[in-house]
Amino acid sequence: MGASRSSGTTDALGPDEGAEGTGEPVCPEPSASAGGDGGSPGAGAPAADSGAELLAALLDGMDAALCAFDAGGAVTHWNREAERILGWSAQEAVGRTGFAGWAVRRADAHEVQGRLMSAMDAPGRQVHEFALLRKDGSRVLVRTQSARVLGADGKPAGVYCAFSEVHAQIDLERAIALSEALLEDASWGVVLVDVDLRPTVVNAYASRALGGGRTTLLGRPLGELVIQGVEELEAALQHVLAEGAPGAPAEFWVTLRTAEGERRRCWRSGFLRLASPLAEEPVPLGVGWLFRDVTAAKLAQQEADRLRFRTSQLHRAARAAAECEDPMEAVTSLLDFALAGFADHVLLDLTPGGLTAGELTTGERLVRTAATPSDAPGPCLLVAGGSIPVRYGPGHPALQAVERIGSVRTSAGTGEAGGAAWAAERRWPRDAAHALCTVLRSRGRTLGVLTFLRAANRSAFERPDTAYAETVAARVAAAADLARAVGGGSGE
Repeated sequence: MGASRSSGTTDALGPDEGAEGTGEPVCPEPSASAGGDGGSPGAGAPAADSGAELLAALLDGMDAALCAFDAGGAVTHWNREAERILGWSAQEAVGRTGFAGWAVRRADAHEVQGRLMSAMDAPGRQVHEFALLRKDGSRVLVRTQSARVLGADGKPAGVYCAFSEVHAQIDLERAIALSEALLEDASWGVVLVDVDLRPTVVNAYASRALGGGRTTLLGRPLGELVIQGVEELEAALQHVLAEGAPGAPAEFWVTLRTAEGERRRCWRSGFLRLASPLAEEPVPLGVGWLFRDVTAAKLAQQEADRLRFRTSQLHRAARAAAECEDPMEAVTSLLDFALAGFADHVLLDLTPGGLTAGELTTGERLVRTAATPSDAPGPCLLVAGGSIPVRYGPGHPALQAVERIGSVRTSAGTGEAGGAAWAAERRWPRDAAHALCTVLRSRGRTLGVLTFLRAANRSAFERPDTAYAETVAARVAAAADLARAVGGGSGE
């Protein structure tokens, strides 16, 4: 199992002092100490010396403390880690019989010696825990693994014992248990990425999040799994390899390719740079990437922020409109507040006074009353010089909204270049790609249509947007109805 630190042999004198040191040479069986052939005739001395030196070097290079006893219980081997833990050098330890009086309290010596030497009578390893004495008199709790050593005749010739401090062993076991738990079914996704940014280990959570099996994901570039957002993710991994882990988690919006189609997800991620513990200088092995899918929470937060902002805008719009003497000025004020963060353009088309919704068959009688600039962002203004008739064709979304007495959402098809032809056909600004038309109703009558438009670089209108637009339309309709009642509305 090893060799002595000085020469690889065990014929050195033990310490003169000590409770049970005899001062006599200790000569265990060679096979018990070095695992050799017992110095059989014909073996050259240089080869034996070199083999002993190699075993001594291996013994001293071990991470665990190791000592060995001959059949009589005398210490034959003692490595550097044993010296580091207990403070006794090999010269002080080799040759002593047992641990009594120096490495173990006398009261405990018999029990400890009996438990260690009992390994001679049993195959396999035995694990024990007991307290040893350091050279400075302090005590340390160690965990030992002991096993017998057989001689050339096949009979037990001694015992070797590897030991380590219990807290260090427990720390190691905890680290192993933690890594196994994380790489099995933790509540966070765990992916180990090599220096080429390819997954090498994926736990169950991560495999579900990435949409693949734990083995099918290994070794594949992240770009095969993530359609959008992979550049930001790979940049973060490369930064960790070069500079180390960031101080706080980061959030990444990614689009995944799955069997059900594309999925947009938000991952809150943390990173750890992995380095080899065996190298003299840290050598990066890759990155530990831990993440959790927070899409639902982020969408809920965004929706709450959006609702809070829109409520604030409606409140400010109502206060601003209340200060307007002209009801149509109040209409444009309401629409200016509604546009912020909601749409790029707004169009207000009113019906002439007394016209019913059933008479709007071709849209020829709808008149453009107010609008934002078609070529650039700007405020909503009343049409100068009087209202301009708009000739919406049959089936136009604005006419559909009037017919349904509700709202209509529509978007340009993906096959139409930039949506310009789609927008021109509907008499909307050329950059329009998404539209939301909602009817204006007041006192049971249809007053017109309010149209919100978004450019192609924004998302399409959704159901929550419809509710907001209808709230704005109700206030605009009330102001427009008031304008007609006092004789100041357009189209009369």
